[in-house]
Amino acid sequence: MKKLALNKTFMLLEPGPVVMVTTSEKDRANIMTLSWTMVLDFTPRFAFMTGSWNHSYKNIINTGECVIAVPTIELIKKTVQIGSCSGAEVDKFKKFKLTPLPASSVGAPLIKECYANIECRVIDHIKNHNIIIVDAIETWVDNKQKSPKFFHAIGDGRFVVDGQIVNYRRIMAKKLPEGV
Repeated sequence: MKKLALNKTFMLLEPGPVVMVTTSEKDRANIMTLSWTMVLDFTPRFAFMTGSWNHSYKNIINTGECVIAVPTIELIKKTVQIGSCSGAEVDKFKKFKLTPLPASSVGAPLIKECYANIECRVIDHIKNHNIIIVDAIETWVDNKQKSPKFFHAIGDGRFVVDGQIVNYRRIMAKKLPEGV
């Protein structure tokens, strides 16, 4: 084994998939890219990390809601570009030619081109770590995309794309929540 520098350790656990989070305040929608998300239990509760350096942060805190949109590999370049500019300076929906769709339960828009869109309400904000915890209240999936491939950030500007699916459901059957 070779020792790895501690400042690179996060790259081993960098979660995925990379997502886009939409917000809306005062009729102005925005999109930000996030790679630090976490599923909490087998419930529709999630956490993500962002902070005041992101234009959308204020919108999430002020409105208490957002949409987590899950892009596929076809959107990887746009997703990275969205994360590399500020919504304070540009309308990202227009600049990156993405289609905002009205959500049913929150003011933030869905992104039509994404495989999934999860409407969320903020239930907690852990300020000292910039962690926002949300409950999903509506989830939408593009059922026309039969074999979506997602991408995951390594943390250094490179990404890993989903590959082969290995099925061990029979072994895990007693551990899986009902209906999954």
